[in-house]
Amino acid sequence: WSSPAVGMVLAVLGASVLPVVAGLVGMPVLRRVRRAAAERRARERRADAVIALCTALAGEVRAGRQPGEALLSAARDSGGLGDMQAAVLAAARFGGDVPDALTAAARQPGAEGLRGLAACWRVAVDQGAGLAAGVDRLEAALRAERDQRADLRAQLAGARATAVLLAGLPVVGLALGAALGADPLHILLHTSSGLICLAAGGVLEGLGLWWALRIMRTAEEVTA
Repeated sequence: WSSPAVGMVLAVLGASVLPVVAGLVGMPVLRRVRRAAAERRARERRADAVIALCTALAGEVRAGRQPGEALLSAARDSGGLGDMQAAVLAAARFGGDVPDALTAAARQPGAEGLRGLAACWRVAVDQGAGLAAGVDRLEAALRAERDQRADLRAQLAGARATAVLLAGLPVVGLALGAALGADPLHILLHTSSGLICLAAGGVLEGLGLWWALRIMRTAEEVTA
């Protein structure tokens, strides 16, 4: 709702309905950006929970608990199974197919590490290998992957901030023009040349910001 609010303010200042229309058009875009950010945070929290699950599971197994009991205790403490926790716990409690349940839980965004846990479980059950050692190696790999993503995100933070700052420079230019008495809003909203410049500038501004952010997202996805 901040988008139409800003549009109404600009509409009052520029005596035109175009900012209101632009604000209403921008609502779904901002909603999508906000939803994507929320999904990214949820994915990161789920990935952290999977790492915590592996840590707790390895500790429970070393303490002498059977794998099923260890998984029940570790899952309650970490919450790394997400929406599929009930199905996995039921499989562990009643002798079901735990690897299949873990694989199904791994389909949740951010919980992909559960596929590795399912593989460790199969090896431990079928071949009698040490579950704790395999889970430890899995945890180390997941933690290293998370640290790598965090390091890349920190390196890209400067470029992302620069792109957003450059995208905001036209607003600074409008403010400077208004301070100098040039009335840029009147020119942009009430003259044909101003409307052409406003449309072309808005399109180029949006494309430039989208392209810069897309490059950064691609770099993150390739590294992941």
